[in-house]
Amino acid sequence: MPDLDRAPQILVVDDEAVVRTGIAQVLASQNLEVRTAADGSQALELMAVAPAAVVLLDIKMPGLDGMAVLKVLRREYPATQVIMITGYPDIEGAVECIKLGAVDYLVKPFRIDELESLVNKALNLLKEGPQPDLSAQAEPLEQGIDSIVGDSPAMQKVFAKIRRAAPSDSTVLLTGESGTGKELVARAIHDLSPRAHKEFVPVDCSALVETLLESELFGHVKGSFTGAHQTKHGLFELANQGTFFFDEITNLSLNIQAKLLRVIQEREFMKVGSQKRTKLDIRIIASSNRDLNEAIKDGSFREDLYYRLSVIPIHLPPLRERAGDIPLLVAHFLNKYSQKTNRQTKGISNRAIKMLCAYSWPGNVRELEHTIERIIILEDGDIILPEHLPSFISQRRGEFQVFSDEDHTLEELEKRYIQFILRRTKGKRQEAARILGINRKTLGQRIKKYNLRVNW
Repeated sequence: MPDLDRAPQILVVDDEAVVRTGIAQVLASQNLEVRTAADGSQALELMAVAPAAVVLLDIKMPGLDGMAVLKVLRREYPATQVIMITGYPDIEGAVECIKLGAVDYLVKPFRIDELESLVNKALNLLKEGPQPDLSAQAEPLEQGIDSIVGDSPAMQKVFAKIRRAAPSDSTVLLTGESGTGKELVARAIHDLSPRAHKEFVPVDCSALVETLLESELFGHVKGSFTGAHQTKHGLFELANQGTFFFDEITNLSLNIQAKLLRVIQEREFMKVGSQKRTKLDIRIIASSNRDLNEAIKDGSFREDLYYRLSVIPIHLPPLRERAGDIPLLVAHFLNKYSQKTNRQTKGISNRAIKMLCAYSWPGNVRELEHTIERIIILEDGDIILPEHLPSFISQRRGEFQVFSDEDHTLEELEKRYIQFILRRTKGKRQEAARILGINRKTLGQRIKKYNLRVNW
């Protein structure tokens, strides 16, 4: 527990040096003792040495992000008050952090008086003693398969594979388009496994900076490279005895892929700059929205790593292939965001549901969730009607009409059909080309030829 008999310690965690330095200078002028950390792993190391009274924690950081650090802080240091730092696009994430136990959040760029006010608020809460965790009472944590909504035959197959995969330590490879719920499935496997009481460490491979990636994963020893002022524990050590999730693993370089292959084979690793091997006991789950066979063919992904990862392959179907789950998902999101926003949305009309089921959902479940959330926040009324839906859903036809009373040339029909598919995919050329059965270059030529609109 933080020591309140001396000057309260503040820990500032942000990957931007200018933010760390600026906050530290402001708070130091208020006679507060301030330490800084450049990432989540370093923050947890500093907390283990001397817990801080207040932690100012950036949400978006490479490696271990603020959300993951917050969960550890709430569990290991319940007395510490946490203030999240966020950019404007991430306010929704900041609100989610409040539900997880953060006391408040700062939006960049913030004023000095805002910073001082929130830190004083956090220190006053600390003096009052621990508060009851009302959020945990109001909204039980969903775990395992219960966190995944779906009753279609396609999802029943996914659930069966999750149940079979969970008790083992075999590596799992999750494939499927963006927004299909790959991280939810990874968490479900962890929650149903013997490792459920240990850490689940998700890492977005696309967010890791290549030059720092090896140090983030494996850690480094003091003096191993310029700027390595102290020994640092890597994310693998944080996940020891738990589950490590590589989200979008095809974003890893071939160099890191080779090192990961050795970790999987030998279950040990070395810190950067060290000759000492550290034993590792983790379960590895990876995901990809790319066709890994194509990635192997073009030389961007190692074939031997693919075989190591795909011991248990699980493919998540796109939402358009399980349209029968859309009413269930809509009901789930209506309940979720009605509670979050304290709105009294009671349901959705049959016509609106039919329109949602007819839409192709290129963004899958994530796109559907954001659509329902936006409607609940922006629209009035107890029932969601067709006119409340986005125009690209409500004003489109469910089928492309080839025949009509008018005569059309073959070129006119081609133009209209390409425009129809572009509208369905909201201008996403890769997806449109796949549906049309042509390559992206050919699609681009047709768009230019017919002067088509591609943005919605």
